[in-house]
Amino acid sequence: MSESETIRVTLETQGHVLFIGLNRVDKRNAADKAMLDQLSLAYGELDRNPELRVAVVHAHGEHFSAGLDLSDIGPALAQEGAISLPEGGLDPWGVSSAPVRKPVVMAIQGICFTLGVELALASDVVIARHNASFAQLEVARGILPFGGATTRMPRAAGWSNAMRWLLTAETFDASEAHRLGIVTEVVEADPLERAGEIARMIAAQAPLAVQATLASARAAQESMASEHSALAGRLAALMRTQDVQRGMQAFMTKSPAEFQGD
Repeated sequence: MSESETIRVTLETQGHVLFIGLNRVDKRNAADKAMLDQLSLAYGELDRNPELRVAVVHAHGEHFSAGLDLSDIGPALAQEGAISLPEGGLDPWGVSSAPVRKPVVMAIQGICFTLGVELALASDVVIARHNASFAQLEVARGILPFGGATTRMPRAAGWSNAMRWLLTAETFDASEAHRLGIVTEVVEADPLERAGEIARMIAAQAPLAVQATLASARAAQESMASEHSALAGRLAALMRTQDVQRGMQAFMTKSPAEFQGD
């Protein structure tokens, strides 16, 4: 198998949930170009496929991600200052392309460094094992975080909290990641189990409503006043969908709704 054909990212569909697994175990799941391309394509598939409603991003092996493999990506970064996306792919960090329109739940175990932390910051729900460790190491490598940490971490954690970790390259634990707002929940057992549970709960909701809620929350991060004025239009669009009728009927009959996404 050639380098370009190496399976760096595994895909498994369970109902409406797409499980995306980082699969470079021998390198602590450090991302080379092949992994970045395959991860980008997986996010593109999630975004386009109407049968997929939510993703769970996890990692094979003992660690989530050692970050970026600079020995593989470094020369391209030095020359171009950016990482190109394959055709049909989306930037999982939402920096160089529009973000995926559907929710992403993340399960983190072991080390989660640099781009791994930024992948968590770009996700919607993050479950971490209690012994996971985190670090933003770019300043120790002579570069800066380019996956969104400089914009997202100060918003999530507050300026001084974010600078404490962005500027020192020190490692912090799962409880600190939870305090900073990077992690949603810390668990003792396998975080993938809990992440899958949450993803299935999301997938059971009306998919267009989930996407609209996500889009509204993201837009409010940029301009709350602008998003307030857009809420009526978002609601009106949803009220014209069949899923609203299914949801209302389920409420009236006290039965589960079977949403179709139309």
